[in-house]
Amino acid sequence: MTSPPDPAHDGTQTTTTDASDTLDDVSALPGLLGTIDLAVARIEAVLLAAGVLLMAANTVANVVGRYVFGSSIFFSEELNRILIILITFAGISYAARHGRHIRMSAIYDALPPKGRKVMMILIAGVTAICMFGLAWYSFGFIRTSAGQGRLLPSLQIPVWWTLVWVPLGFTLTGIQYALTAFKNIVEDDIYLSTNVLEGYGTDEEREV
Repeated sequence: MTSPPDPAHDGTQTTTTDASDTLDDVSALPGLLGTIDLAVARIEAVLLAAGVLLMAANTVANVVGRYVFGSSIFFSEELNRILIILITFAGISYAARHGRHIRMSAIYDALPPKGRKVMMILIAGVTAICMFGLAWYSFGFIRTSAGQGRLLPSLQIPVWWTLVWVPLGFTLTGIQYALTAFKNIVEDDIYLSTNVLEGYGTDEEREV
């Protein structure tokens, strides 16, 4: 009888995950940067969990109200729209933390390790600057929206309240990429994020 293949040695696997390595109460960065990293991770977790759970509860309640009681929740669509914004912009930071953003890596893949190291620092640094820039401009957009005094038709709350997640998400993502750039500067290995090693040499990406 042959034993089943070990996923850890399966050539088709691109990421290995250790239960002890994915806990958000441990940071791969030292000192104050580790504290910032953990704080960002917890904010991401709370926002994503709250957003997904509230959206599920709101959708189920709306369906039950419509088909069981004959009356849907009048603000359900607006609430889901707000939660989609929340999940989207919390999600971009979460994806950056786990190295899950889509990468156009044709040139990067052709470089030697030292070249990839420099390129990764450059990519993370430039992306962090872009994220902080978008956070600044989105904050300006929110200030303009607040000055217009527009309200949501059903919930009757200011429209700008629904957009506060946009600069927050961009800021958290910018912090993630800035920490990734720093991690690549101080470490010998190449990191896709603060806790995800590049897969070259072992043909797999590994969370640490």
